[in-house]
Order: sequence, then structure tokens, then C-alpha cells
Amino acid sequence: MFSTYLELGLRHIADFDAYDHMVFLLALVASYQIMDVKRMFWLVTSFTVGHSFTLILSTLNLVSINSDYVEFLIPLTILITAIANLIQGKRRAGSSMGVNYALAVFFGLIHGLGFSGYLKAILGKGDTFIPLLGFNIGVELGQLIIVVAIMLIGSLLFQVFRFKHRDWILVISGICAGVALVLAKETVFW
Repeated sequence: MFSTYLELGLRHIADFDAYDHMVFLLALVASYQIMDVKRMFWLVTSFTVGHSFTLILSTLNLVSINSDYVEFLIPLTILITAIANLIQGKRRAGSSMGVNYALAVFFGLIHGLGFSGYLKAILGKGDTFIPLLGFNIGVELGQLIIVVAIMLIGSLLFQVFRFKHRDWILVISGICAGVALVLAKETVFW
């Protein structure tokens, strides 16, 4: 059972049909470089903590929020992160990491709510601890794989093509902001 939910967590993150998670991760780490790997690990883990917390609360029926609101808030988290990158640039990576970690946890809370309904439906009424543990570890592994891929692509651009880090931040954050606006436009609020 653990391995099934571990795989489900990995697929949740790497699902190109639900790419909002990948876009958020891209925006989240856009201002960091490969030398910031420890900070990025803790940043992504902070996001997973928030994500996991709301999955647990929702699965135990302790929290329930209208999915229309959540579907609007998810692209908003991407947009806010991208705008912070555009405003602060490289300084964001070196700024108070406590603020970055807190925002990552908070945005993780929102993203966790986005998948909680589906996860509750497949869990049913049985044991939830092992499935939730497997799913959340799968989410973390998937996120770390995506972040490593982002960093490898960034390093290639920086070293081989002499792409400037400032330009990377501007391009990646601009793309993420654009995707967030498209996703937000698809919600019921527009």
C-alpha cells in the first residue's frame, strides 16, 4: 500500500495535465542557483510541510474549503511568488530565509487543499496513516526531482550559454506569472 501512494504522490507532482505544481516550484526556486541547494531543499520541504498538513487535516475531515476558492488561490500563489522574484531578483534568494520558508509553508497549505478532495475519495474510510505517509514522501521526492532538473537546466544555461542569472530570474518569473494569469482566468471568478 505504501508504494502505491508513494507513486501517486510522485505522479501528483509530475502530472503535466495539472502542471500548476511544477510552475509553482519553478517560480519558487527561480532566484536560486545550484550553490543554494541546501536553502532550496529546505524551501521545497517547507512547501511540502504545508501541503502535507492540509492533506492530513482534510483527509481527517477537520478542514474543508470550497474547491472554487482553492482553484483561484493556487495560481495566485504562483503569481505572488513570480512577482516577488521580479521585484527582488537575486536578493530574494539571499534575503531572510525565514520569510521565504514561512511563505512556502503558507502556499503549501493552499496547494494541499487543491488535491485533498481527490485523495479523500481514493482513501475511503480505511487506514490513512500509511497512505498519507507514502503520498507525502512521493510528493517530496517528486518536487526534489523537479527542482534538480530546474537547477541542471539553469546551470547549463549559466555555464555553457553564459546566460545571466538576472535574465534567468526575469524570464522564468515572467513565464510563471503569465501561466498563473492564464490559470486564474480559467477559474469561476472571472
